[in-house]
Amino acid sequence: MSQAEATRAPVAGAAALPVIWAEGLSKSFGAFTAVDGISFQVEAGEIFGFLGANGAGKTTAMRMLCGLLTPTGGAATVAGFDVRREPEAIKRRIGYMSQKFSLYEDLTVRENIRFYGGVYGLRTAAIRAKTGELLGRLGLATERDTLVGSLPLGWKQKLAFSVALLHDPAVVFLDEPTGGVDPITRRQFWDLIYETAARGVTVFITTHYLDEAEYCDRVSIMVDGRLDALGTPAGLKQQFGAATMNDVFLHLARGAKNRE
Repeated sequence: MSQAEATRAPVAGAAALPVIWAEGLSKSFGAFTAVDGISFQVEAGEIFGFLGANGAGKTTAMRMLCGLLTPTGGAATVAGFDVRREPEAIKRRIGYMSQKFSLYEDLTVRENIRFYGGVYGLRTAAIRAKTGELLGRLGLATERDTLVGSLPLGWKQKLAFSVALLHDPAVVFLDEPTGGVDPITRRQFWDLIYETAARGVTVFITTHYLDEAEYCDRVSIMVDGRLDALGTPAGLKQQFGAATMNDVFLHLARGAKNRE
């Protein structure tokens, strides 16, 4: 257990309203229902694991919450904005890191930060200040003029995560952020996640590493578009009589129809 993990505590003054709220949220593509009436909420500063096998519907659900897809049914808000009526407002209040590396490899570290700072609407002075702060925190000050494509994968992932937080979003969506990195780098990445949540930022994360589900405050598991389980890792293991979250996941996923 890392120091950041051991010292995590509820965020003081957390907002009374959930940062993410969904009720009966659905999405169909023709006759196929990808997301089938899911309901849940996520609080400020919470690390929320969003799990499911390939084809379970979690990517579609995440895209609706990010304002990229319009729901077929139900309702949801993110950072207080409605996913149907206010998708552009949601995009300004969230950060997003995809499972595929999202920075420009033919730009330097500093150029990537400056570019995304502009995309997020930050002023030049704010970008300059945040660049120095970010590089110092990551230990990349001497690499500011290095092409991102030449950095080790672990550093790329940590840089991409930090850039997703550049504009101080209320919630950051992480889509399998630790894929392909070594175990030590994965733990270092989770230290960044804990530090982020401790500042009151909600972290909504998908992962195929079931041991990482143990690090979340709460976990949901989607099966065939439905939310079949929701609770703390300890609570879910007790509910399903399982020793690990991997056992819980396998118990639920065995009956899935939409498996790849």
